[in-house]
Order: sequence, then structure tokens, then C-alpha cells
Amino acid sequence: MNPSDLDMRSIAKKLGVEIVYKRKSFNLENEIILVRSGEREEWMEFGHEICHFLRHYGNQLDMHPLFIDLQEYQANYFAYHFCVPTFMLDRLFNYTLSDIMNLFNVGYEFASKRLDMYKNKIYSRVLLNGHARIGVIKHW
Repeated sequence: MNPSDLDMRSIAKKLGVEIVYKRKSFNLENEIILVRSGEREEWMEFGHEICHFLRHYGNQLDMHPLFIDLQEYQANYFAYHFCVPTFMLDRLFNYTLSDIMNLFNVGYEFASKRLDMYKNKIYSRVLLNGHARIGVIKHW
């Protein structure tokens, strides 16, 4: 419900996943393997790997490169929304990039990209709800 609830260890426990540290990040059955690094980097990588755990099936070593690219794109997109949920952003007012980085424990590039995604979503909402037509003059 709040950014402080976004803790990878408690989320992993609730999902029945064990976090293990090795030299390369990936997931294997009920393990999320992460590279030991800073807290922010681990959180962002966890968001990526948890997507593979929840949504993907198969071994990328046996997959066509285009299918691997699709899975990686999906995992990256998922990570932005997992680590910085839209419903939490909806509750914020007058926030800065630094606020997003600190509240959600993500890096500068990640926060910047996520805010761009969020702003695009807000703009799309305005267009879809017809608010963009305000002030349009109808010519007879």
C-alpha cells in the first residue's frame, strides 16, 4: 500500500521464493539469483527477475533470440511498474525525481524513465477521457 511496504525479502517470502547471490542474475525454479550490489540495484534487479519467475516459462538458453528479447523487454517493463507502482505515484503531489528515487529506492535513470512512463500514461488518460478537446472551436 505504501513505498515502505516494497521490501524484496518480504515479497519473496510471500511468493515462496528464495533470494540467492551469485555472479549473474537470473531465476531458477523458486530461486531469484541476484548479484550482490547496492540496495537500490538489487531492488531494481529483483523487480526484473520476479517478472521472469511470475510470467515466463522455459530456459532462455534453448530459446530463439527474438523470444529472449521479448521476455527481457517484458521483464524490464514489469520492473518499472513493480518497483514504482502506478497507484502509489497517483497518490503523490509535487514530487521530484529525487523524491521518487528515495521513496522507492531506485536509481536516477530508473526513476527518470519511470516518471516519463507515468507522465505518458497521464497524458493518455487525458486524451482518452476527452479532456484534450476542451477549447476546440466547431466551425459550421
